[in-house]
Amino acid sequence: MIGILGGMGTQAGLDFCSKLAKLYRGKLDQQYPMFVLYNKSDTPKRPENLENYKKVLDELVKGCKMLSKNKCKFIVMPCNTAHYWHEDIQKKINIPLLSMPKEVFNYTKKNCKKNTKVGILCTEATLKTKVYHKYFDRKFKLISPTKQIQKNSVNKAIKFVKMGKVKEAEKVMRPAVNQLINKKCKKIILGCTELPIALFAYKSFKKAKESRLFIDPNLLLAQISMKKYNNN
Repeated sequence: MIGILGGMGTQAGLDFCSKLAKLYRGKLDQQYPMFVLYNKSDTPKRPENLENYKKVLDELVKGCKMLSKNKCKFIVMPCNTAHYWHEDIQKKINIPLLSMPKEVFNYTKKNCKKNTKVGILCTEATLKTKVYHKYFDRKFKLISPTKQIQKNSVNKAIKFVKMGKVKEAEKVMRPAVNQLINKKCKKIILGCTELPIALFAYKSFKKAKESRLFIDPNLLLAQISMKKYNNN
């Protein structure tokens, strides 16, 4: 059983579940993976509580322990910023908690040469806590938008998805994407789980899955989860 600690935000958790299902589209009901989604929407806001570390940690651990009690073999968190707490959560639970940034790094290593420019679109909190930089700075040049583009494009796109305004989100994030392309980034990590929703909501799943430019951590985590699930 796959444990999914969601609610950060709710759309991101549902998007992860949807991708798990789409990877098995056309199969018999009995061939789809078994999973438990805990939509823990009462988890304190991550960006606003970076300094109040233990407050968020305690809630994330509580959520993971609930999933563990429900016979889940491993847990995923469809929230990039929440991985700031990943190491300390893992110390307090007895089942594996997959690391989204680490899996994205492992994927990039297989698909990009050393010192490749890799763009990242994410929350300001993810940039500040360096949850991706701690992996990527070893081998790649991780590039984020300018502060103005971050504020007017990326932050607004994330907010729009949370409000259910997906079309507006897709439109407003275009300047950020274009800036990273102009900076010669070979890959762009959609490092906030709201951003793939904005970019791919009105495109086919196949097109999203086969994108050569964008890395969707939620989709990648779903694919890795399926491999781990099938090996258990």
